[in-house]
Amino acid sequence: MKEVTKDMTIGEVLDNEPGVAYFFLQVGMHCLGCPASRGETVEEACMVHGVDCNDLLSVVNEYLANQAK
Repeated sequence: MKEVTKDMTIGEVLDNEPGVAYFFLQVGMHCLGCPASRGETVEEACMVHGVDCNDLLSVVNEYLANQAK
């Protein structure tokens, strides 16, 4: 996976890049394994948890870019 976008589901992201779970947990998204949260988009999850989606995506995508090197 090259990049995570706000319209991807949490499940899709974690299935493809399990290492990014750390970043979701760091911002308070502790229910990553529950069925409902896995169907939410990154944007929806950020909204529910009061997290700036763009900030989270920036950190996650920087991590992914560094993994590709």
